[in-house]
Amino acid sequence: MGWTHSQLRPGPVDTTTSHSIREAHGPTPPPPRTTSRRLLPPPPPPPPSSPSPERSTLPSGEMAPKRGGRAPVPAKKKTEKVTNPLFEKRPKQFGIGGALPPKKDLHRFVKWPKVVRIQRQRRILKQRLKVPPALNQFTRTLDKNLATNLFKMLLKYRPEDKAAKKERLLKRAQAEAEGKTVEAKKPIVVKYGLNHVTYLIEQSKAQLVVIAHDVDPIELVVWLPALCRKMEVPYCIVKGKARLGSNEDKLEFSKILEAIKANFNDKFDEVRKKWGGGVMGSKSQAKTKAREKLLAKEAAQRMT
Repeated sequence: MGWTHSQLRPGPVDTTTSHSIREAHGPTPPPPRTTSRRLLPPPPPPPPSSPSPERSTLPSGEMAPKRGGRAPVPAKKKTEKVTNPLFEKRPKQFGIGGALPPKKDLHRFVKWPKVVRIQRQRRILKQRLKVPPALNQFTRTLDKNLATNLFKMLLKYRPEDKAAKKERLLKRAQAEAEGKTVEAKKPIVVKYGLNHVTYLIEQSKAQLVVIAHDVDPIELVVWLPALCRKMEVPYCIVKGKARLGSNEDKLEFSKILEAIKANFNDKFDEVRKKWGGGVMGSKSQAKTKAREKLLAKEAAQRMT
C-alpha cells in the first residue's frame, strides 16, 4: 500500500485513534540503548619484589628459616636391623585353620552359679552400706600369730567326746565297785554353748571369752562384748569357731591374756564409736575426689 505526500502532511492528530492503535498493538517498547564500552589497558606487571630480610630463598627453592627461629631438625637415620638368615620370621596367622589364639582371661564372661553370685553381691553390699559400731567391732579380729597361739593352747583342753566320757565313767564305776577311792574332780576342758558361757560370765567364773566373728545371725552374740566389759572379763574376737577357755597353763595363758586385754577390753570405748562400711567403688571414689577438688578450688578463689 503506497502513501502520498498529501497523506503524510502534518496536521491535527486524532488522539482517540492513536490510543486505540496503541491498545491494539500493545505498548511500544523503548528504543534500545547503545552503550559505548571503553576498554581499559591491562595493568602493568608489578615490579620484582626483593627478598625480605627475614626469609630468603635458597638455591634449591626451599625457604630459609626465620631469624631467631629453630633450625630444622635433621632427620634421624634409620638403623638397619640385622637379622639372622638362619632364623626365618614366621608371623602367626590366627585365622581359620591357623595358629591357636593366645589364652585370655575369661573370668568376667563366666556365668557363675547363683550361690557364688549371691555371696559376692552380699560381700559388696556389706562394703557399701554403713555399719553401726556395735556390728563393726566384729570386723576387728585377733591377729594371726596371737590367734594361732591361742588355738594351740585351747587344743590341749578341748572338750571330751562321747566315747572319752563313756570310758571315764566306766573306769569310775569299776573303781567304785572294787571299793577304791575315786576322784570326783572333773577334767579341765573348754566350756562352750551360749547359755552356759553367759552364765559363767555373770558368775565371774570365766577367765577368757572367745567370740566368733561370723555368727549368723549376729544378734546372738552382739551383746556379749558389752557384758564381758561390764563384768571385767577378758574377751576377744577371732575368725572361726568361738570357745570359752579355762586352763592351767598360767605362764602362756597370762601372756595371751595381756595381749587380748590391750587389743579388746582397753579399746572398747574407742571401738563402740567407730562406724564401718561405706566403702564405695572406684568410680564413685573418683567422682568424690573430683568434686572435693573443685570445691577446694572455689574456696581458694573466694579467699583471694
